[in-house]
Amino acid sequence: MFHMIRRQLGQQIGQNLRLTPRRTFASTIALFKDVAAKIDTNAAEPARILVEKDKNITLIGINRPQQRNAIDSKTASLLCEAFSAFEADDTSPVAVLYGVGGSFCSGFDILEISTDEKEEISVDILMRPEGSVGPTRRHIKKPVICGINGYCIANGLELALMCDLRVMEESAVLGFFNRRFGVPMLDGGTARLPAMIGLSRALDLILTGRPVGSQEAHDIGLVNRIVPTGTALGHALELAMCLSKFPQRALNHDRNSVYSASFETSTFHQAVQNEVMYTSPEIIEDMQNGIKWFNNTFKADTTHSWLKRDRSMADWDDEDVAVAAAQKEIKKQEAEAAIVEAEKQKQAEKAKSKSKKAAEPKPSVEKAKKDCNEGENINVTKKENDK
Repeated sequence: MFHMIRRQLGQQIGQNLRLTPRRTFASTIALFKDVAAKIDTNAAEPARILVEKDKNITLIGINRPQQRNAIDSKTASLLCEAFSAFEADDTSPVAVLYGVGGSFCSGFDILEISTDEKEEISVDILMRPEGSVGPTRRHIKKPVICGINGYCIANGLELALMCDLRVMEESAVLGFFNRRFGVPMLDGGTARLPAMIGLSRALDLILTGRPVGSQEAHDIGLVNRIVPTGTALGHALELAMCLSKFPQRALNHDRNSVYSASFETSTFHQAVQNEVMYTSPEIIEDMQNGIKWFNNTFKADTTHSWLKRDRSMADWDDEDVAVAAAQKEIKKQEAEAAIVEAEKQKQAEKAKSKSKKAAEPKPSVEKAKKDCNEGENINVTKKENDK
């Protein structure tokens, strides 16, 4: 790109120098900027939101790494469209939201507002139905898992709170840094955060705007998993695949019941009533099929067998993981057998040593007496010789 700019600049400068030989240095710099801007305009702009599918999992990536994935109006609109397409896709039960580059999301792009010559914040930007950074004021119809890396701050943290589960890298940082600039929370954070971590802790994070590390975030229930740096997307995708293997009608029934109990009801009885009302004939059919499968798989005398091993969710359906778990179990049994065998050999050697000592001939009592008498005779003879 630099060589292209320099070549075009040289041609343009040469032509202009022939016309105006006394061009100043400042005008040359301005010409350089004009040519560079013209070339950048012609270059294709990279996609702000990346959408792809891994098997049946929808991956939605925020792709503005140079701005630490700050979201402007255009990016927010594209993010809303991506989630709408995911909700309408019957072949994709779970989505994963992530940030491209070193950060998840640094919130709303304030530079979009600050570059306005009027220096006035438009109410339309803050009060749009979908939220300032995406569909944060919407209840997504299907589960969404968030992979958090780098900075997840301000409205970006509210975007993460929109998701059902959060996987956070150990070096990532959360926080409502917008507190430092007098920017209020307008993307559902004040509604979702207290329901997740409690009123007192939510007030602590919201009022102070302090940074929160991965360990504290996990301890207070703000995130669900802590993973090594650079692996948030992979672990979030793995978790999404685990959820996608379950019967989805029952899963979404329970998910909707939880959200209803947290945000739509004021009493326990009302929450239980909603739980019953959310049940559909399709869910009953799935439940009957599941019971039939269980009865055909486990007999009366072996129903305890599926509780023998401590297995992860993926073990139930993923054959590769099940094979790996079986191999691990075999190695464990081999190691335990080797320990038992070594202990047996040790006991055998110990018993052999004892039997060998027992087989050695012991001096008789008569021989002991004879030796004692001979010793006394030797002492008497020695005394007489001394005299």
